[in-house]
Amino acid sequence: MKNANNYAKGYFMPPVPCYDWVKRDAVTKAPQWCSVDLRDGNQALIVPMSLDEKIEFFKILVKTGFKEIEIGFPAASETEYAFTRALIENGLIPDDVTVQVLTQARGHIIDKTFEALRGAKNAVVHLYNSVSVAQREQVFRKSKDEIKRIATDGAKMLRAAAAKTPGSFMFEYSPESFTGTEPEFALDVCNGVIETLAPAENEKVIINLPATVELSMPHVYACQVEYMSKNLIRRERVTLSLHPHNDRGCAVADTELALLAGGERVEGTLFGNGERTGNADILTIAMNMFTHGVDPKLDLSNVPMLVEAYERLTAMQVNPRAPYAGSLVFTAFSGSHQDAIAKGLRYRAENNPRNWSVPYLPLDPSDLGRSYDGDVIRINSQSGKGGIGYLMETKFGYNLPQKMREEFGYKVKDVSDRARKELSPADVLAVFQKEYVDITSPVAFLDYSSTKKDGKIHVEIRYNKDGKIRAAKGVGNGVLDAASDALTASLSFTYDDLSYSEHALESGSNARAAAYVGLKQKDAPAVWAAGVDSDIITASIKAFVGAINKTLNATK
Repeated sequence: MKNANNYAKGYFMPPVPCYDWVKRDAVTKAPQWCSVDLRDGNQALIVPMSLDEKIEFFKILVKTGFKEIEIGFPAASETEYAFTRALIENGLIPDDVTVQVLTQARGHIIDKTFEALRGAKNAVVHLYNSVSVAQREQVFRKSKDEIKRIATDGAKMLRAAAAKTPGSFMFEYSPESFTGTEPEFALDVCNGVIETLAPAENEKVIINLPATVELSMPHVYACQVEYMSKNLIRRERVTLSLHPHNDRGCAVADTELALLAGGERVEGTLFGNGERTGNADILTIAMNMFTHGVDPKLDLSNVPMLVEAYERLTAMQVNPRAPYAGSLVFTAFSGSHQDAIAKGLRYRAENNPRNWSVPYLPLDPSDLGRSYDGDVIRINSQSGKGGIGYLMETKFGYNLPQKMREEFGYKVKDVSDRARKELSPADVLAVFQKEYVDITSPVAFLDYSSTKKDGKIHVEIRYNKDGKIRAAKGVGNGVLDAASDALTASLSFTYDDLSYSEHALESGSNARAAAYVGLKQKDAPAVWAAGVDSDIITASIKAFVGAINKTLNATK
C-alpha cells in the first residue's frame, strides 16, 4: 500500500521496564465505572440528545448501576448547563450516585462550571488540558513548562471555586492525549496537579489517563499505565482512571490490560459510542469479567431494553455482531454449531453442571435477558439436522426419530435455499406439517374401533379412497399391528420394515400425542410420516396411513 513511509509510531514507552502486569492473567474485581455516554457519547451524535432525552438516559444509567456518571460540559452550552441544574434542582441524583462534569483550565469556564453545580451532594469536577507532543507543537505552541502551568493553575482555580460553592466536590485531572505524551512529562504534570490539590488523608484525587487517540498496541498502554501507577506521588490518595478510545479497534483490550497494570476506574460508554471510532465499550468489558466469574457490579440482565433505549435516544445502531449486545451474537446458522449447541443444552438439562460450558455459547443468553427462542438457533440453508431438530423439540415439542430428523433437515434447508431467506419457527413447522402430517391422499383415514378377543386385538378401520368410504378389518398383537394387517390387505400394500415411536406433545388431560412411522420397502429408502391426535392410537394410525400415502405417491 502506498504512503506507509508517511507514518511512524507516535507513542512513547516508559523509560524503565514496566511489565509486572504480564504476571496477572485476569481482572479479579470490578473497577469503578464512570459512564460518559452523556458527555463523550452525546457530543459524538449527529443530533445531540434533548434535555428530556438526556434525563431519560441518565435514569437508565442509574438503574443499570452506575455510581459515577459524567453528565456534560455545563459551561459549553445552555442545554448542558440546564441539564446539570435540572438533575440537581429536581432531586434526580440518588445519594449514592456521583455526577461528573468537564471543564477546561480557564477561570471563567471553571466559575461557570461550579455555578452549574451549586448544591450538588456529590460531584466530580474533571479538569483537562492537552499535553502531547503534537498538541504542544502544533496547537498550543507552548513549552513543557507552560503546558504544566496550565494544569497546575487550573488545579488552583478548582480549589478556590470549590471553597466558595455550596456542595460536595471531588477533583479529576486528565492529561489529554496521554498516549502521545512522553511518560516522564505526563508523570511530571500529574504529580504537579496532585501536589497543587494536596488531597487530605480522607480525600481521593482522580488521575485519568486517556488514550484520546489510540496510537499503540494494547500492551504499550498497559506499560504506560503501570509506570504512572508506580510513580505518582501520594499514590494512596489517587484513584487511577482509564479512558481509552477505539481508533485501532483495541479499546477493550487497552482497558483490560491497563486494569492489570494498576488501573482502578474506567470511563467509557455502554456500547462504545464516542468520537471517531468511539470509546471503550463498558458493556463488553463488564461482560468479559462476568464470563470469568467476576461480578461486574452493573445490572446488565436486560440488554435488549438497553439496546432499545440507546438506539431510540441516540439514533445510533448497535452492530448485529457487537459482543454480547448484537442481535446475532448468540445465533448459530451453521449445522455443526447448531448440533453442538443442541447437545450441550441437552447435557445441561440432564446433568445440571455447576459451571456453564455449552459449545459455541460463551455464556447463558438468559443472563442478558436474551431468549433461546429465536436467538440461539435460527434456520437457513446452512442449518443442520441437529439445530432444526432442537427447534422442533424446544419450540413445538416434536422429538423426531434420528433418521426422520435427518431427512426433515434436508427438506427445510432446501426450502430456505430456494426462497433465499431465513425461515421462522412457524415456517419450519409449516414444512413439517406439509411433508409429514397432512398426507391424506389417496387414503384419508376416518376412524377406527377395536376389541380384544382370544388375546388378540381386532380392529375395523374406515377410510375414504377415490371418493368412497371403505372398511378394513385386521388382527394383531396391538392396535397398530392390527391396523397394519387391515390396511395392507385392503389396499394390497406391502412393506419390509416398520419403525415406530411416540411421545406426548403436551401435558394435561387434553394433551395431544405425536406418533412417527417409517415404512421401508425392498431396495427403497424409508418413508416417514407423523400423526398428531389427543388419542395416541389415532395418532399412530394417522402416521401409518400417511406413510402408506407417501409410498403410493412416490411410485405413481
